[in-house]
Amino acid sequence: MKIVVINGPNINMLGIREPDIYGHTTYDQLCRMLYDYAAAQGIELEIYQSNHEGDLIDRIQAAYGQANGIVINPGAYTHTSIALLDAVKAVGLPAVEVHISDPDAREAYRKTDYIREACVKTIAGRGVQGYIDAVRFLAEKESEQ
Repeated sequence: MKIVVINGPNINMLGIREPDIYGHTTYDQLCRMLYDYAAAQGIELEIYQSNHEGDLIDRIQAAYGQANGIVINPGAYTHTSIALLDAVKAVGLPAVEVHISDPDAREAYRKTDYIREACVKTIAGRGVQGYIDAVRFLAEKESEQ
């Protein structure tokens, strides 16, 4: 099983950016945690981050035929990008949307969520643990098939 974890803008600034909202775990620590968890479960994992919408679309498209599922934290593109929604829909892979904080409990402009329509599950407000939950969910979903 192969899962691609795709992170959007500013996720690389974890531990630095608004730690009262996003926590003190750094991006490198998050990646290590995910790789360790995946290895222990026998899951091949690739992690990708970009601050550029087109690069994120390219990585989603590259997952077609190469991965069993996608974990995606589109960052602020959650609220603005129909292009990311279309890319996830196009590849037809099960995708889990992850948000470290709970956008629905924050500013009004964060309540719009385009990517959710293409995802089989949304995990929000669980901190970085939400990524582990998402990988576990996809692995369980794959084993049921």
